[in-house]
Amino acid sequence: MQDHPVLGQVALGYSPMIDRQRSVVATRLTVFPEQPEGVDSAALLALLADLWPPPQGPSTAPLKLTLRPLDAGRSTPAGAAAPGNPHAPVALNLAGEQLLTAAMAAEPGPQLMLEVPAFMAGDPAHAPALRRLHAAGSVLLIKGRPLAPLAADVLPCFSHAIVDDAHDRRGTAGEAANPLRHISTIQAGVRDEAAVAGAFQRGAVAVLGWPFGDEPVLATTSRGKAALDVQVVMELMDGVEHERPVNQLEATLKRDPTLAFRLMRYLNSAAFGLRVEITSFHHALMLLGYQRLKRWLALLLASSAKGQNAGSTLFAAVRRGLIMEELAKQQDANDSEARGEMFICGVFSLLDRLLQQPMGELVRTLPVPERVQQALAGEGGPYLGHLDLVRAIEQESLFDLREARERLMLGPREVNRALLAALSTARQLD
Repeated sequence: MQDHPVLGQVALGYSPMIDRQRSVVATRLTVFPEQPEGVDSAALLALLADLWPPPQGPSTAPLKLTLRPLDAGRSTPAGAAAPGNPHAPVALNLAGEQLLTAAMAAEPGPQLMLEVPAFMAGDPAHAPALRRLHAAGSVLLIKGRPLAPLAADVLPCFSHAIVDDAHDRRGTAGEAANPLRHISTIQAGVRDEAAVAGAFQRGAVAVLGWPFGDEPVLATTSRGKAALDVQVVMELMDGVEHERPVNQLEATLKRDPTLAFRLMRYLNSAAFGLRVEITSFHHALMLLGYQRLKRWLALLLASSAKGQNAGSTLFAAVRRGLIMEELAKQQDANDSEARGEMFICGVFSLLDRLLQQPMGELVRTLPVPERVQQALAGEGGPYLGHLDLVRAIEQESLFDLREARERLMLGPREVNRALLAALSTARQLD
């Protein structure tokens, strides 16, 4: 992927697909062509198939989502893609009819779901390609609602309908006239918990977007004592920051055995890439040193969150950290300190949502370098621009993405390489 030409031809954004249990069941990847002359769609699909390979084994059944609707009258696709499954599917949102038409002709694999706008689904010229893809096992999602009923042999090609939040009319008087009323709905455009809850109340089986919103977390007078695991990780981070003796750090970790297990699981994951199994905190410190251990304690603190949206918020936090680390790696592969700090900055950028505490309060107590504190508080510093870039990627906004890229003097190739590498690594941590 390092020098893949197609990385310079597109701009990429991403968001999660979240089911009613608030589990992330798929990743949506939005692809914008950078130039009007088009994109090598076959090369793009081949690259994505390398990063998200189809499941191996004797079964050749197409990979689909298990998204159970609220009422049994709606269709539910077979198969399953459980949260944390390394083969969880990717929904491709290809901007532009030319790019999508070329991708349909190239026939993406079953793990690459394809979003098809309603106007293309209703065009008889595209019907043969849709039927062929469906017969080959591709998962097709219709985006929007057609103005007229689809052809009888085209409608069954789609497993779900993606409907934007602003145009959803499920449960209203107009539902009887909806040509897709027998297909379960995935609600797009959600930006906060209220929108997520409303979508599920109207019968959606999943949502696309981020449920943690943009509004800052406000201080409350009823906040109690921090949970034990949060206290322990904060103390460990402070101890590592000040390079306290390992026996003191181990004594702190022993106060929460569950936390120790989670830390060992992270350190022994495929994403960490160690050739030997780490068996204790002392062993980890001997192998890694204080600086490298900081990033995994940051991840551990973020994963201590509780609450309805903790899973999807942690999903974003981990990927923010990994994207920022990859961006730092491309700027200077030898600057391990900057890579570690940018990883922590990305993970902690959602810590206010995860721990339900105002960022201003957290910044004063977090044992992190000043450059990280500046970015988290929105006060500038060398990392704030990278954090803004990651937020633009999450919002799948081409204008904001280009603007953030230009401020950092980065091209699409560097940003896309960082994003795809981070998404690939993150799947090994889920």
